[in-house]
Amino acid sequence: MKNKKEEYRILATNIIQLVGGEKNIDNVIHCVTRLRFYLRDDTKPNEEELNELKGVMGVVKAGGQYQVVVGQAVEDIHKEILLQLGISDDQPQHTASTTGLSENSTAFEKLKHSGNQLIGVITGSVMPIINILAASGIIKSLLAVLTASNLVSETSSAYLIISAMADAVFYFLPIMIGFNAAKRLGGNPLLTAVIGGVIIHPTVLEAANNGLNILSIGAFDFPYVAYTYSIFPMIVAAWLVKRLETWLKNWVPTYIQAIFVPIVTIGVVVSITFLITGPVITWLSFGLANGLQSLLSLNAPIFGAVINGFYQLLVIFGLHWGIIPIYVNDFATLGHSYLSAIVSVTIVAQGGAALAVAVKSKKQDVKELGYAGAVSAFCGITEPAIYGINLRFRRPFVCASIASAVGGFLTGVFNVNMWSIIGSIIGLPSFIDPENGITANFWYAILVTAVTLFVSFALTYVWGYKDTMKMHEKRSKPKNPAKERLA
Repeated sequence: MKNKKEEYRILATNIIQLVGGEKNIDNVIHCVTRLRFYLRDDTKPNEEELNELKGVMGVVKAGGQYQVVVGQAVEDIHKEILLQLGISDDQPQHTASTTGLSENSTAFEKLKHSGNQLIGVITGSVMPIINILAASGIIKSLLAVLTASNLVSETSSAYLIISAMADAVFYFLPIMIGFNAAKRLGGNPLLTAVIGGVIIHPTVLEAANNGLNILSIGAFDFPYVAYTYSIFPMIVAAWLVKRLETWLKNWVPTYIQAIFVPIVTIGVVVSITFLITGPVITWLSFGLANGLQSLLSLNAPIFGAVINGFYQLLVIFGLHWGIIPIYVNDFATLGHSYLSAIVSVTIVAQGGAALAVAVKSKKQDVKELGYAGAVSAFCGITEPAIYGINLRFRRPFVCASIASAVGGFLTGVFNVNMWSIIGSIIGLPSFIDPENGITANFWYAILVTAVTLFVSFALTYVWGYKDTMKMHEKRSKPKNPAKERLA
């Protein structure tokens, strides 16, 4: 019997061959459950054989990526692919700017390609730390419960240490985002991390808290800004570092590059970030977050129902990762996210549908897939439930989507809020207010979760599944209604 490592090695070898071989792979990254390939020629992959591979749940083309869904073992499989491709996991990786374009590409195709590149950089900067952000948010919420119940005093060493554990990832977020963005762009991760360190330096934060200005030109003041919890300014800084460092190395004599290039790069990029891009992008980030809150306030129940009814379709096409940075921006700028609270229940709904199939079926293989998918969904990952059960019987996916719409409607009715990015049942502590502990918001979240789970389970059990239904071996390639817009 093969061990897991050997299985991953064989699977990685087969995937590399079936996506067109080593020479066809420009880059490969991963999210929570998917290998995301940037291919030189996306007509070369053998999709039919890929879908038949044991360990592959599905294949999707979206957002300029060729995505192979492999489940929660994705990190181990990704490492094995990098090893076989001879790529170090630590070295900067990037997608060639001309990938997917030809000399005859139209202006619209070039614009779409640029949009895909931007989405790839943003998601590539955020994805590696999503799980850490989620864990830190839950730690913060649990600390609020411990404090409110007088189990931990705010003056105790335990409080100090736990608080530091919860806040560290947010406090140093610019450094981590900058490092990831630089790797994604093929730039200098360490030099970009230094830029992040400068903008969150304690003296800078103190100046920002005291309302001091960097400089004033006539009637225009350039104030210090606190960049902890920020995302987008560092992505732009990573791009500036990449461009400036490359330009300098073409002009500066080799014998002084080691000292001169970092000095100039740090000085110029920090200055631009403090005076121009940082304040502007921070203002736009707050505008995005506040604009979303305003949109929700117009009619949160209807908005929630519509978003949730279709959200898992985005998961199928892998486009949901383009929305994740919006959640993170909410948490970074506001400290909470109503949108994340709305979408969270869609994960529960998919799990409920898979659970209903497992309970109702008398087929052992279906039961095993159903229970595994349900447990995974309740732990925050929907793909095993979607690809293992719900899409293969079709109706359970429809039932889950209906239940998701119900849950989104109720989330809007009760104005449920969320303080961490992790959803589903495992993420219920995310609904605890870090400032006030357990409030009505938490109990509303439990109510919405229970109703969503019940509706999804009941619909699927009564209408969505019976053992005489044909189980599609693998999901055929879907037609992407958003392809013309995002691909």
